Amino acid sequence: MKKSERAFIIKRILDKKYPKTPIPLDHFDNYSLLIAVLLSAQCTDERVNQITPILFSKASTPFEMSKLTEKQIYNIIKPCGLGPKKSKAIKELSKIIIDKHNGQIPNNFSDLEKLPGVGHKTASVVMSQGFGVPAFAVDTHIHRLAQRWGLTNGKSVKKTEEDLKKIFPKSSWNKLHLQIIFWGREYCQARECYGKECDICKTCYPNRVKPFIHKKP
Repeated sequence: MKKSERAFIIKRILDKKYPKTPIPLDHFDNYSLLIAVLLSAQCTDERVNQITPILFSKASTPFEMSKLTEKQIYNIIKPCGLGPKKSKAIKELSKIIIDKHNGQIPNNFSDLEKLPGVGHKTASVVMSQGFGVPAFAVDTHIHRLAQRWGLTNGKSVKKTEEDLKKIFPKSSWNKLHLQIIFWGREYCQARECYGKECDICKTCYPNRVKPFIHKKP
């Protein structure tokens, strides 16, 4: 089966299973989305959604957040992990948004990725889900699934992103990013499917017997 054929099948299955793709991180504007995505690094969305209401009750804008101390932020976000690093980034990026962007979240990759704690994946989520700009945010989970499904053989998330963008229509990127995440959580978990149990894996590779070995980024 050609890669293009696998991609067509995968998109058909995902569109049928997930016709709607609500953003799993609770937020009310692009600033709260940015903070939630930053907090989600090495943390579950469920945990983030438990913490952000507490944080945003104290400070829901860059102006309010910049007035909190790193210690105050840390005491709230500590359960999300990487507390010292994330609290410092949240404090600093809030100041930068005020000083350099008039309190508004930048709507381009260049400025977003210059913010403390904001990498390409986080910027991609904000651009796609916040501003509606086509982007394909690839994390380690999507990287793993793209390998299992034969859509990439790249060793890095950057190469996987490039491969996925080549094979799927630009208009589908924002939705596919979420659909793949949803499918991975529900059917193709790292320690459950192993590349040979879920419907997508079985359809793409019906003769696969041994667990698929991933190339870790």
